[in-house]
Amino acid sequence: MSMKLVILGLLLERNMHPYEIKLVMKERAMDQLIKLQMGSLYYAVDKLAEEGHIEALETISSSDRPDKTIYRITERGKALFEQLILQQLKKIDQIFHPLYVALAYSLYIDQSKLEKLLEERIRHSEHQVNFAYQVYEEHISVVPRSVLHLMYGRYEHHLTELNWLRRLHADVAARRLNEKGQLLELDTNREPLQ
Repeated sequence: MSMKLVILGLLLERNMHPYEIKLVMKERAMDQLIKLQMGSLYYAVDKLAEEGHIEALETISSSDRPDKTIYRITERGKALFEQLILQQLKKIDQIFHPLYVALAYSLYIDQSKLEKLLEERIRHSEHQVNFAYQVYEEHISVVPRSVLHLMYGRYEHHLTELNWLRRLHADVAARRLNEKGQLLELDTNREPLQ
């Protein structure tokens, strides 16, 4: 996800200074979607301002803190924002999950080590599922539906991964990874896509 896209989107909601943008991103768990580094945030803000996509409204000075420059999005910035949204929605990226290649050959390693590792991943995945749902619930009355779709979609992705890991763990625990010719025991309520 483009840092510029996020900055412009948040400035469409309200005028903000860069540190406030960072806080809103963290509050909405956007640091799970994009690398959130203050240097790259400030760099992107500077570039957007330089290119006329955002403009400084005011600078708030304080004797005990650095100055805060409040920015707003310009008409030119709104046009760039729409262009970035459409580009992002057109993208179809291949998913390269770190487990895919390892999983193909995991039947050749010590299954008890694999079982332990999967248990750790399952615990981590359970945390991800719970966290994603909590973020969604906490923002129902705060953000527009488009953001709720993003948040709930993240929850569903984490839940799918958790179910996959649990199914894989059950096969490892039963020492079945080397079996051939049998379907996996899947959720029978789901219809295959045609």
